[in-house]
Amino acid sequence: MIEETTDSAKKVEAAATEQKAAAGARPTMHIKIYSPFQVYFDEDGYSLSGKNATGPFDILPHHHNFLSLLGACELVIRPVNTPPEEERIKISGGLMHVKSDKVIIFLDV
Repeated sequence: MIEETTDSAKKVEAAATEQKAAAGARPTMHIKIYSPFQVYFDEDGYSLSGKNATGPFDILPHHHNFLSLLGACELVIRPVNTPPEEERIKISGGLMHVKSDKVIIFLDV
């Protein structure tokens, strides 16, 4: 009897978790920011903001393929699994490639 109750409780909890995930599901993208000797960020996120020669920009999931040189700026990342609302990384320049919900930024080039 106790095992049946535990199984039922687990099933109810799993269904509730799935329901919450489906209701609050937001598209994400993988963001990796690194230099030759250090990885600054390598997680999923909701968006990335930065600055290139033409001005400020935002990258969101499902963004069109994009390649750009970045100038000195502060990258603002809105991560999925990190408690703070935003993560900020100051950079002096870099190269960014966006393709298929993956953003790769190589710094110190």
